[in-house]
Amino acid sequence: MKIFADSGSDLPKSFFDKEDVHLFPLRVLVKGVEYEDIIGISTDQIYAAIGEGEQPKTSQVSLEIFLETFEQLAKSGEEGIYLAFSSELSGTCQTAILAKNQVLENYPELKLAIIDTKCASYGLGLVVKEAVRLNKSDTGFDEAVDKLTKMAYSMEHLFTVGDLNYLAKGGRVSKSSAFMGGLLNIKPILNMEDGKLVPLEKTRGFKKATQRMIAIMKERGGDFANKTVGISHSNDEELMKEVKAAIEDKLQPKNIETTTIGAVIGAHVGRGTIAIFFTDK
Repeated sequence: MKIFADSGSDLPKSFFDKEDVHLFPLRVLVKGVEYEDIIGISTDQIYAAIGEGEQPKTSQVSLEIFLETFEQLAKSGEEGIYLAFSSELSGTCQTAILAKNQVLENYPELKLAIIDTKCASYGLGLVVKEAVRLNKSDTGFDEAVDKLTKMAYSMEHLFTVGDLNYLAKGGRVSKSSAFMGGLLNIKPILNMEDGKLVPLEKTRGFKKATQRMIAIMKERGGDFANKTVGISHSNDEELMKEVKAAIEDKLQPKNIETTTIGAVIGAHVGRGTIAIFFTDK
């Protein structure tokens, strides 16, 4: 079984290489030059550009790339699962479905499941990692699709951003809210509802935002003794370590995995962002 994922999962390139997961890189435009996320531009480069006042633009995976890859899958006779970045945040999933339907016209035997995970960043990354685990344990195609869909739909995303202006530029909050929020040190807590980015609460200061996010984790996640928690951060190791220590202290999860937010998502959330991912009760 072949596993496909896109760079909206914020997994490092080394993971894709080691686990033989096919990477579909989204694209990012910086200073007039277009790069393939993960492959063509590093997280350090994207955050350096943001620090210089750049507002990178992003775009989805092209139809041609999906057509070529899915045709190769059809010719190989292998089964495939593509775990896609939330369709509410990118057109990539819809383009993949369009490509699949085109390939099916010539290769009706193509066996490919495209799962709109409604997830982003390491929330998607954790689902991709589970797909690799299921594949290694020889889980059947239909069972794997069912388990991964259920896991994706139970994935919680909680995050707070360092700079409200970045969300304002992306139309996620109003410019006046961003201005006032900046003056008052307001840290919004956001989450994902059905794949959409939704403001949840406002807190004053990062420490209170972190405390509240951990309280929400306990409400939604219950017992963490057997759970893996994911943390992604926009190039701020110190901030990530603080949050990780607080989660370990309060919830004692089985495991905590961390990653840096990649170029495509980083372009929309800016610096100083911390996101936490876990499955609900």
